[in-house]
Amino acid sequence: MIKSVRLATIKDAEELSRLNQAFNGSARRIQSEIIQSMERSNELIAVAILNEKIVGFACAQSYESFCYRELQGEITEMYIEKTARRLGFATSLIKLLENNLLDRGVREIKILTNRTNSAAIKTYEKCNYVQDEVILFEKEF
Repeated sequence: MIKSVRLATIKDAEELSRLNQAFNGSARRIQSEIIQSMERSNELIAVAILNEKIVGFACAQSYESFCYRELQGEITEMYIEKTARRLGFATSLIKLLENNLLDRGVREIKILTNRTNSAAIKTYEKCNYVQDEVILFEKEF
């Protein structure tokens, strides 16, 4: 079994489309849309590879706000195929994203997850993330 993680390239767009559909359950994003997004945003996308096949991804953003002196960071998405779970990919993806965010100057990273997602919470705690008392509100238009 050969395992690795790395930052995604535009060559990974088709596999990212497949994984995103499995993750979000929505219509599959076309490859050209994913490539455009990768080329114009500052999003970091990391991929997990098992035996030369992409089996997961995680995304992160860095952003500035006049409210804070420091650059802000957030890990925004994480998905690993069921067959590749519990092999250490989640913690490896987080570490790769953390290192890249640190290189950008980020000194604090936030992660939002569903309070019922015990596997994710356990992973984030393993990576030394601490739950806070923030309540998330959402509104769709």
